Formats: sequence, C-alpha cells, structure tokens
Amino acid sequence: MIRTATASDEAAVISALVLAFSTDPAVRWTWPDPQHYLRNFPPFVKAFGGRAFALGSAHVAPGFAGAALWLPPGADMDDEAVTDIVESTVSAQAENDVFPLLEQMGLHHPKEPHWYLPLIGVDPSRQNQGHGAALMKHALAACDRDGQLAYLESTNPRNVPLYERHGFEVLARLQVGSSPPIFPMLRRPR
Repeated sequence: MIRTATASDEAAVISALVLAFSTDPAVRWTWPDPQHYLRNFPPFVKAFGGRAFALGSAHVAPGFAGAALWLPPGADMDDEAVTDIVESTVSAQAENDVFPLLEQMGLHHPKEPHWYLPLIGVDPSRQNQGHGAALMKHALAACDRDGQLAYLESTNPRNVPLYERHGFEVLARLQVGSSPPIFPMLRRPR
C-alpha cells in the first residue's frame, strides 16, 4: 500500500530515488562518473522535489521499494538550489547543453494549475513488481477527484509507455546537443 512519506522518511526516500535513477539516461548524462553521481544527485533530488515532504505529497511504496515526489498546484521546486547544483556539478559533456535543455523543458510546463511530478522511481531490484504503477495510481486518483492536470518530464524513453498507460500524452521530444531525449508529458483529469 502506498503511503505519504514523512520528514523522517526523507533520507530513505532519497536513497530509493538515487538507486532508481542510477541508470537513467538524462541523469547519468549529467553525472556520468559514479562517485560524482552519488555525491550530487541526492542534493539535486532534495532541491528538485524535496518540498513534497513538507506539502504531504511525497509518496512511498512498501519497504521503500519506490517513491514519488509530487508538487501540488502553485508549489515550485527550489529553482535557485537546482541551478546552483547543476552549475557547480554538471559533467563536462553536459555543460553546454544542460541549461538550454532545461529552458526547453520549462517551455512545455503547463500554465494552468497542475500537479507536477519531478521525480518517481523504483529501486532496480524491485522493478516490474507494480510499484511504479501503484505510485502513479495513488497520486492520479487525487488529480482526477479534484479535476487537476498532471505533468511530468520522462527522462527515460523506456518509461514513456508506463506513463501513457496512466493517461499521459507526450507533448514533445526534447534534445539539445549531446543530451539524451526528454519527453514532457501531460495528463488531463478523468
């Protein structure tokens, strides 16, 4: 059963997401060196989606098999912290392309009130057991109940079909220079 993560769960949730994104094409393009990734991705997670803990919109699967950090309408990531982390830690291969890519991503963000999913992931040793689908269903039920849009950017093409099964539609395929493709996706309430 999916539950709301508490502040005391934050470290375990971030650890689950670090495991989940360890093979993500866009994340590992940004931090390809393993030590660099392990040092810099946790603070990025906290800046990108960490506000979900205080807002009651961080969700966790049993045994911390997976987690999702949602930001409700009107809530934003910590833009300044994200920028600082990326500016000071991005790999040389991503250096010239990462900010133009982030700018393109921003252009697809809905203007209307919406739930934003900065991060969702399942520990690789627990994938293909329904945890990702359960995390999606849990949050999307509230979106549907409240008539709210949901938005995400898929940084892994393999995950696009999962999101499509949950009603998301691909808005674009974004790619800048050496970056892997990123897929902004929108879901209308049902």
